[in-house]
Amino acid sequence: MKNGILILAGIFAMTFVSCKDDATKKVKEENVEIASERDAKNTDFPVMTFAETEHDFGTINEGDVVEHKFTFTNTGKAPLVIVNAKGSCGCTVPEWTKEPIAPGDSGEMLVKFNSNGKPNQQTKQVTITTNTEAGKEILKIKALVTPKAKPVSGTPVSE
Repeated sequence: MKNGILILAGIFAMTFVSCKDDATKKVKEENVEIASERDAKNTDFPVMTFAETEHDFGTINEGDVVEHKFTFTNTGKAPLVIVNAKGSCGCTVPEWTKEPIAPGDSGEMLVKFNSNGKPNQQTKQVTITTNTEAGKEILKIKALVTPKAKPVSGTPVSE
């Protein structure tokens, strides 16, 4: 029992003595300057500025495939890269500029909406993953889809 207490006291003493080094003395001043410069550059993000972020197709017929071109400008200080763009369902498909967009330049995002099987009011969104400060941008589309006329069951179709 006494040996166990002595061993624990020895471990405690070694731990206490080994933590005397002051960590601030180990920091090199040149590394602090390099980190400051790096962090200052990280504030230069691209900014994706859209002419519009929402589009209403109005009233369309079920089965229509409609599309709208969203235009945007990189109003930031770094090249804009669109990593991915995804519709909220399979009926909404985006196509976009794959190359980096330099500050001041413009790009396009084409959004296609297939209304087949989507009667009534529809609101969909496209989530864009980019290298902007927020990391994500959102576009919205909507349409009032007029349902297809359903044949009355039991009556023959005349030719």
